[in-house]
Amino acid sequence: MAKTTPMVQQYLEIKKEYTECILFFRLGDFYEMFYEDAVTASRELEIVLTSRESSLEKIPMCGIPYHAVTGYLAKLLSKGYKVAICEQVEDPKQAKGIVKREVVRVVTPGTIIEEQLLKEKSNNYLAAIAEDGSFFGLAYVDLSTGEFKTTQLPKSQPQLMTAELTRIKPAEVFLPEGQNMGWEWDRIVETTLSFGPLTDFNYDNAYRSLTEHFQVQNLRGFGCEELPAAIRASGGLLRYLGTTQKNTLLQLRKLVTYQMGEFMALDPSTRRNLELTRTIRSGEVNGSLLGVLDQTVTSMGARLLRSWVEQPLTRLDSIMERQNAIAEFTFSLEKRETIREYLKQTYDLQRIISKLASNSANARDLLALKQTLKMAPLLKEFLAEVKEKRNCSLVETIDPLPELTAILETAIKEDPPLTIKDGGMIKPSFQPDLEKLIKANSQGKRWVAELEQGEKERTGIKSLKIGYNQVFGYYFEVTKSNLDLVPPDFIRKQTLANGERFINQKLKEYEDQILNAHEKSVALEYQIFQELKETVLESIDTLQATASALAELDVLVTLAEVAVRNNYVKPVFNETGKTVIIDGRHPVVERMFSAGTFVPNDTVLDQQDNRCLIITGPNMAGKSTYMRQVALIAILAHLGSFIPAKQGEISLLDRVFTRVGASDDLATGQSTFMVEMNEVAYILNHATPKSLVILDEIGRGTSTFDGLSIAWAVVEFINNLKRIGCKTLVATHYHELTELEGKLDGIKNYHVAVQRLGEDINFLRKIAPGKTDRSYGIEVARLAGLPTEITDRAKEILQNLEKNETAESKSPAETNEKTLQQLSLFPMEQELVLNELGAVDLASTTPLQALNLLYEWQKKLRPAGN
Repeated sequence: MAKTTPMVQQYLEIKKEYTECILFFRLGDFYEMFYEDAVTASRELEIVLTSRESSLEKIPMCGIPYHAVTGYLAKLLSKGYKVAICEQVEDPKQAKGIVKREVVRVVTPGTIIEEQLLKEKSNNYLAAIAEDGSFFGLAYVDLSTGEFKTTQLPKSQPQLMTAELTRIKPAEVFLPEGQNMGWEWDRIVETTLSFGPLTDFNYDNAYRSLTEHFQVQNLRGFGCEELPAAIRASGGLLRYLGTTQKNTLLQLRKLVTYQMGEFMALDPSTRRNLELTRTIRSGEVNGSLLGVLDQTVTSMGARLLRSWVEQPLTRLDSIMERQNAIAEFTFSLEKRETIREYLKQTYDLQRIISKLASNSANARDLLALKQTLKMAPLLKEFLAEVKEKRNCSLVETIDPLPELTAILETAIKEDPPLTIKDGGMIKPSFQPDLEKLIKANSQGKRWVAELEQGEKERTGIKSLKIGYNQVFGYYFEVTKSNLDLVPPDFIRKQTLANGERFINQKLKEYEDQILNAHEKSVALEYQIFQELKETVLESIDTLQATASALAELDVLVTLAEVAVRNNYVKPVFNETGKTVIIDGRHPVVERMFSAGTFVPNDTVLDQQDNRCLIITGPNMAGKSTYMRQVALIAILAHLGSFIPAKQGEISLLDRVFTRVGASDDLATGQSTFMVEMNEVAYILNHATPKSLVILDEIGRGTSTFDGLSIAWAVVEFINNLKRIGCKTLVATHYHELTELEGKLDGIKNYHVAVQRLGEDINFLRKIAPGKTDRSYGIEVARLAGLPTEITDRAKEILQNLEKNETAESKSPAETNEKTLQQLSLFPMEQELVLNELGAVDLASTTPLQALNLLYEWQKKLRPAGN
């Protein structure tokens, strides 16, 4: 390589340490990129690629203004790049030779703390995964809030890891180099994968990193002392943060260890099908369960509510504590409104603290902190008479920190600038020295104005002006027509097209006083800001606890507000396995109807006679809405919320499963039917007697007989007390399944009531006992907009089939037990189509099944080769 300039050599030395990153190299007011980084950045950021001469070679380069760095960072991070920020770490005026530069931070998708790059109501997690023996360790952190959690999961239950990664949706996953542990992690969840040396995940190194960071002798206080895989993941994560953030990570004050058994493990399909936090169609929060519940007034509360929705509780005492706390706030509208009004005047305390700890805060953050702390005593006073245990604890935790509030009140101006290096943020009265300097600076400017007037009078140059620039400082500017009036003490500094610039001794003396005072005041303000920041961080534990309490208070009051506004009731829990919901409503769908027009429905599920409800009825009648309604009511109850019903008794559940609809998975080459069977297999392998299972139209992706046979066998298996025996709702168009009622214990038939009005049908949306009397498929097809030609032809086919109905055909329920288990439900002789035709029960055959039969018979009746 040809000899390079000192600056390029400095760049290359730094770049060697950050080969996996795009290096933002600070040069004055720009971040410059060189070589391959420049080519990549130019392409991804759509900025001009130029070149720089360095000895005998031309170096590709491009640059961005330092003040616009956030927008460019966002683009690169969204595409999975990492960016190393290299700053000038000494004053160029003081530098001897080339300015010293260092990488001050590596920004990755999982380590973002920039407010503009974060979503207010969502966390931005960085996760780490490690293994130890037969366990996986999972740790995750949100640097912007200080949240740091870990757990340990058995390798024998990989679905738990899938469920957790789907829940937290990490922006980045950190893994041991060269080890994927048999998983394609970025196929489970859309994320960026990063890899670190195996030594980062070494047990001893990880343990030491954790104890040193938290300044403890062991990890018993965090609950993970006996969880080696969790320690490896947590310690590895901490070491990765140490190498990328270049600071003390002061915002990470504790490590929370949790057990999966404390929460409902909801698989990705169930989260998606129930639209807990976003809709299937648009991916938006609006239209999801969270969209109904999220009436929070703080960003902290919104993030906490999302985590509650995504992680329903399974411990009755924890559920009841939340329930009772919410109930206390339902009694007074005035109390809720006052609390919410106070909370609206607070700021995102969690992220403010993290910005202060990460050296990325400004004076406006201190102003927001002060405003938030000023609300704390008002909230404490207003909530002084709460009775419920959880609410009392929250009120006690909120600390107004009056001394800190007073300091910030006297120190920070009401409208400080965004930057902390140009002054203008500290009140002059806060410190005498600062007041003197600012006064001197102000007086100096007045002196300049007086000097200008005096020189005009002395010289007779009426157009004389005093100006300033960074190159020459202060100067006299004289036009060409007045140059003959310039006095001898004026010293020429610059010639212009229209005149000349001069200085004299008196002007330079004023300049020294003015500029010296300004520079000193700016430097002193910066020093005061740093001291204020350190003062704030001395109370970081108290501030984080207060932030958490404010967030939870917001969530509890919000859920109380939603309960009252939407006419929810407090459910009663039991551990007997019985669920009774009176006039239950779908929490999302009911919002689409005008008040009182949504049709409520009752539900009875238990471990005896009502284990499995088989629900029949036409499409569009409301079967799916009803079943999702039951699941959502159960989840609402388990997160501690009130429920949309007139009355509710809820059985404590461990999990909720749903199998609803399907589409081809093109990424893995799986058909609709294979996707469906995978989901069903997952449920059969993981459901327990304490689970709730929702099955909507299983077996539709294959032939009629195959689909019915599979659906029959699945229902038998789930309903069997020796197999699973859990509470189950099954919606089906296979009317043959209704024959199971009375033949197998625990199965009950229900249907969606329909009113026939001539050629029209009216969906009553009411779930009633018994099976449906017919399909109404052709009527639904007409309502859906199928051409009349098609629906008329379908009627003809149906009438022809009905003419050939055979009264003597055996129903599936009349077969002996062995035949039932083998699912030999129909005569299977293939040689005679007439035998099959005679066996068809036309009263319960749907149009779709009829079309399938016609297709099969036509194939058999055609000559070979046609």
